[in-house]
Amino acid sequence: MFDTKFAVILREDLEVWQKLNVTAFLSSGIIGQKPELIGEAYRDAAGNVYNALSVQPIIVLASDGATLSKIHARALEREVPAAVYIEEMFSTGHDAANRAVFAACGPSDAKIVGIALHADKKTVDRITKGAKLHA
Repeated sequence: MFDTKFAVILREDLEVWQKLNVTAFLSSGIIGQKPELIGEAYRDAAGNVYNALSVQPIIVLASDGATLSKIHARALEREVPAAVYIEEMFSTGHDAANRAVFAACGPSDAKIVGIALHADKKTVDRITKGAKLHA
């Protein structure tokens, strides 16, 4: 049904709360850059209106840290825009601090705990090779 894929890849050794937190942040990063992924508002039988959701399913994958670093490198090589969350961001309390710790890391030394991508299906499949469906 979709020519594209929306994937979030998480480092498998994170605590559950961290996985949930990172998934939420990364999803917002993709949606923020691609507003066409948001559908229309939901309305229940009583007429109450609820916020719109993503029009496309979001696939959540897991991998070890080494594979996640390879996924990051592949995304950069293919110039696929990505949302990235690094380990140091867990110790900050706000957006400016997140951006500051992120800016201190380069691609080769970033301790990536999550990455999200939205692109052509085949491209996302090639980039995420080695990751498995999150259980």
